Amino acid sequence: MERKPEDLELINQARKGDQQAFAGLVRRYESLVARTVIGMLGNVPEADDVGQEVFIRFYHAMDKFRGDAALGTYLVRIAINLSLNELKKRKKVVDITGWQGTDYQVEDMMAGEDEPGKADAHETVHKALETLEPKFRSVVVLRMIEGYDTKETAEILEIPLGTVLSRLTRAQKQLRKVLDNVTF
Repeated sequence: MERKPEDLELINQARKGDQQAFAGLVRRYESLVARTVIGMLGNVPEADDVGQEVFIRFYHAMDKFRGDAALGTYLVRIAINLSLNELKKRKKVVDITGWQGTDYQVEDMMAGEDEPGKADAHETVHKALETLEPKFRSVVVLRMIEGYDTKETAEILEIPLGTVLSRLTRAQKQLRKVLDNVTF
């Protein structure tokens, strides 16, 4: 079996202009970035734009990447920050127009999506996530959906460990209230 080039090797090749190396990095991390962005924004057209912007930002900042954090962690941090920016834009639209939102159909990313009720349950969970304030949603997405531990979540969001724990607790309580009224 052929050895996959390590991230830093691909980054070094991409820095020298090797577009295939950069494309390899995108392929390696696009699903992680997509899950993160969709977790934050829902499956809306803006999610595709934000996902692409993550890789554009990384491409332009590649020379500054030192490798202190894992590339996946670095890209998730960019994805969270850009998603938070998008949520701020949405809030401005809501404040200006009084728009209350739309029902978005969330793409079912769960295994067994053809099972009756799985897609509905997945959509319900994503809609419940959308009710959370962005600062709580980002913690839930990183800890409960992406599986980062508390320390990694704190590093990605650049907040103290205690803040991660308190936001997660508050978010879980809010989600429980929303989901307690739903039957699957």
